[in-house]
Amino acid sequence: MATIRETELYAPVKTFLEGQGYVVKSEVGAADVVAVRRAEPPVVIELKAAFSLSLFHQGIARLGITDTVYVAVPRGQGKRWQTSLKANISLARRLGLGVITIRLSDGLVQVHCDPGPYAPRKSAKRQARLLKEFARLEGDPNTGGATRHGLVTGYRSDALKCAAYLAEAGAEKGALVAKATGVPQATTIMRDNHYGWFDKVEKGVYRLSALGQVGLRDWGDVLG
Repeated sequence: MATIRETELYAPVKTFLEGQGYVVKSEVGAADVVAVRRAEPPVVIELKAAFSLSLFHQGIARLGITDTVYVAVPRGQGKRWQTSLKANISLARRLGLGVITIRLSDGLVQVHCDPGPYAPRKSAKRQARLLKEFARLEGDPNTGGATRHGLVTGYRSDALKCAAYLAEAGAEKGALVAKATGVPQATTIMRDNHYGWFDKVEKGVYRLSALGQVGLRDWGDVLG
C-alpha cells in the first residue's frame, strides 16, 4: 500500500478553503495550514496520514494560537474505518477540535465537526445502571482489576448469594431464597441458570447442582 504524504492532503484542503473566501498558506510557523479571511481569527489545520495521538497533541498545541483548529486525515473505507472515525470525532469534540477528512480519489473534503466548547450530555439511564451494578457487587471483589477467575459482575455476585444459601438450606422456593439473600431476582436467576449452578426440583423450587458446588468452590471467596 502506497504511503500517503501530507502534501497530498494540502491541495484539496486549500481548494476547499479558498472556495469559502480564505487566503490559504502552508507551513506557516509550526502550523501545517493557515487560512485567513478578512479580520476573522485564523483557521489552523493540522494534516496527518492517519489519526494518531501525535495529531491530537498538535491540534491542542495550536489552540494556544486560535480557537479554530481542525485535524485532517485521508478518508478511509469499511466498517472499521467508520468506527474509528466516530471515536476520533468524539475525542476531537471533547478537546475542542474540528475534524476534516479528504477523499483522495476525487479531492472531496468533508467537515465532520467544527471546533468549539464541548459538554457531554449525561445519561441518567446509564448512570442508574452503573449505580445498580455497583450496589449488586458484594464488597470489592475486583480489586486490582480481576479475581482468580476473572471479573465479577453484579449478576454473578447475586447468583453466588443464591448458591451459597442453597448449599446450606437445600432445595428451596425462589421467593424464600430472594428474601433470605436480599436478591429480588433470585427466582429468575435460578430459572435462567446461566452458569448451570441450579437444578429445578419443581415449579418455583430449586437446589444447588453439582456445577453449583464447583462454582462455590471457585468463586466462594468473592462473598467473603
